Amino acid sequence: MLTTENIDDLLQRNGNVLSEDGDKIGSVGQVYADDADGHPTWVTVKTGLFGTSESFVPLQGARLEGNDILVPYTKDQVKDAPRVETDGHLEPSEEDRLFGHYGLDGHQSYTDTGTRWDADYAGAGNAADTRTGTADATGTVGRDTSGPTTDDAMTRSEERLNVGTERQAAGRARLRKYVTTENVTKTVPVQREEVRIEREPITDANRGAALSGPDISEEEHEVTLHEERPVIEKETVPVERVRLDKETVTGEVTVDEEVRKERIETDGIDDARR
Repeated sequence: MLTTENIDDLLQRNGNVLSEDGDKIGSVGQVYADDADGHPTWVTVKTGLFGTSESFVPLQGARLEGNDILVPYTKDQVKDAPRVETDGHLEPSEEDRLFGHYGLDGHQSYTDTGTRWDADYAGAGNAADTRTGTADATGTVGRDTSGPTTDDAMTRSEERLNVGTERQAAGRARLRKYVTTENVTKTVPVQREEVRIEREPITDANRGAALSGPDISEEEHEVTLHEERPVIEKETVPVERVRLDKETVTGEVTVDEEVRKERIETDGIDDARR
């Protein structure tokens, strides 16, 4: 059984709270004691991501296991406990809800204003620090059961999906020029000279030219022949202009995302609206 003598030492060790089957529920947060006799009555367990959530667990039937506290409850039972503000004070209604959740009877020996131990106060040399609850707001109908009363209404909020667009690079396009080689065949007409022998008989018209030379002699006569050959010449000429341009096209993209909405339920009255 836990006593006031070992609370400071327990908190400074940064122990854990274990379930009845030895599973770790979370780390020890704060220990609440009864003002009447100083007996430890409740311990809070830090659970959730980075220990941001604290659940109350009664210390009835709990025992020490080294640096840890072993409680006779399951991990799920502790995590499902009613949410109560860890402000150093438990209202009777809050304590009733916790006792009901754990199947315990009544207020035992716990008064309206309790004593709280936590690691900050124990490390500073304060064995106990008495704190009272925050005063409820006045002029309201009813009161808050999940914490100090704020006003006579609760705000229902919901997430709304705001979808916009942003401009980002999707790709690049470029022009690149390179050289290829291909064969071109063209037919070009060419001319050449050929020798043709012409014979003409001796007539009165050419007799004088025929007898102008010696009677018998040796002679040679030559003719120069010509022919055309293809001449190849290359030139570079522009054939077209190619450029890149951009145009904007419009399409549709369907976005599917979850949004959260708060719902308000009524208990004990007949209200068809939600």
